[in-house]
Parts: sequence; C-alpha cells; structure tokens
Amino acid sequence: MNTYKAPYVIAEIGCNHKGEMTIAKELIKIAKIFCNADAVKFQKRNNTELLTEDQYNAPHPNPINSYGDTYGAHREYLEFDVKQHAELKAYCEELGIEYSTSVWDTTSAQEIASLKPTFIKIPSACNNNYDMLGWLCDHYEGEIHISTGMTTKDETDDLVRFFESKGRNKDLVLYNCTSGYPVPFEDVCLLDINLLIEKYGDKVKHIGFSGHHLGIAVDVAAFTLGANVIERHYTIDRTWKGTDHAASLEPEGLRKLSRDLKAVHKALNFKSQDILPIEQVQRDKLKNKKV
Repeated sequence: MNTYKAPYVIAEIGCNHKGEMTIAKELIKIAKIFCNADAVKFQKRNNTELLTEDQYNAPHPNPINSYGDTYGAHREYLEFDVKQHAELKAYCEELGIEYSTSVWDTTSAQEIASLKPTFIKIPSACNNNYDMLGWLCDHYEGEIHISTGMTTKDETDDLVRFFESKGRNKDLVLYNCTSGYPVPFEDVCLLDINLLIEKYGDKVKHIGFSGHHLGIAVDVAAFTLGANVIERHYTIDRTWKGTDHAASLEPEGLRKLSRDLKAVHKALNFKSQDILPIEQVQRDKLKNKKV
C-alpha cells in the first residue's frame, strides 16, 4: 500500500510574466495543458507599503534586469492590480488549474484573500510579518503556505507555535527552502525536510519543498523524503530579462518534473505478494525448477 501523499506541483510564475497579461495567461495555459501542473502562483506587492522611500527611489541593484528607472518603478511595472488577479483566477478556473499568489504585505494579503483562493503563500522574506500572518489567520479560511528560507530553527518554532495559538496549524503548509537564485546543490540541504517532518509533521497540514536549484532530480528526492507539495519557478524562456528566469524551469522541464513525480508516487509501495503476477510469467519461464 502506498502511504505517500500524492505529489502536488505548483508552477510559480511569480513576476516572470514581465508585467504582461497575455504572457501571464500563456504561462497558465502551458502549465495546465502541457506541463500537467496542479497550480500556478503569482506574486502581489504593495510597493509603497513594502519599501522605504529610499528603497523605492534607489536604482535597481542589477540594472540589466530592471523594468524602470528606479527599483520602485521596476516593481510597479511588474505588478498586477487586484482586478487583474481576479481575471487571472477566473482564467485558471476556466482551464481547471488552481490559482494562488504569494503576498508580501498586509494590504496585498487582504486584496488576494478577497478573491478566496484555495491557498495563499507567504514568501521566506515575509514569514516574520506577524501583523500580516495574524490578519490571515483571523480573516482568511484557506490554506496558508509558508517558506522557511532565511529562517532560523527557533524562528520556525515560533511560527508554528503562532499558528497553533490561532488554531490554524492544520491549515499550515511549511516548506523547506534555501533562498538563492539559483542555489547550488550543496546548499539545497534536502535532509532538513526530515527535520521538518519530525518536528511538525503531525502539527501542520503538509510539508513542502520550494526549490531554486537547477534541473529536476532534487525535487524527486524531496518528494521521496516526504515533501508532497513541490513548488518551482517557471518561465517560457530562461534567457528573458529578470531576476528569477535563470533559476526557473522552462515548460519541458516542468512537464518532466510533473511526469517523474507521478511515476515515483506510483512506485513508492511494497510488494503485495512475494511473487507479483508480472513476475510469475518470468518465473515459470526462467527460474531453475531443479533447485
């Protein structure tokens, strides 16, 4: 009997749409029809709330990736408003794929919660924003997914205890994550999944894995270790301008990842009998009967 939870694949579009609705919808369609992903995920920021005035008006730290004269202008260029997110959610529903968004501040959390998606994601950078987390726990009924990149073990303990105090820990999905773009294999630290399962597996809904590495082998290993929710950045072209494209999967990679995870899930079981029916034919033909 297979006791592993079925894999759930999230194609994180993030800001890889380059601020264009047509590209965003194309990414949704490809994720569903070609890649067989279970969900797509975007990002939502209120940039004036999230950034100081100096940060907003400063130049982009890597000008070659910038879509504006300042970092704030760059972020605004890539931002969809809540009406556009509602349009994207409706398009996802039309195609039969789950819509979600990472929220970076309380205003964005409130706006996305108004759309009532099945789950909302909290990125590693914001998992200590307890004002936002508290609002979501009190007002949003769906799953809350949280990455633990850039987070100490004590901070993760505090996070889970907070959700327990709110009575929302069974709606919490906790992701193993290393924050880097891309992350070298030695820094992925897959065995931390074991630690999350040992400490929180019976307290939270699922343990997930958010990967920023190259290739797809690591994700299959993460699933085998027990992380059934697998999230990967996804783009049409890894050479496009922007910070996340280089650490993203192109459609063929995401398609293979979905395929391989489903295949491994089928294979993760015990033999139901000593000699399987598929083996009996070979046993009758090949096994030395004189022994």
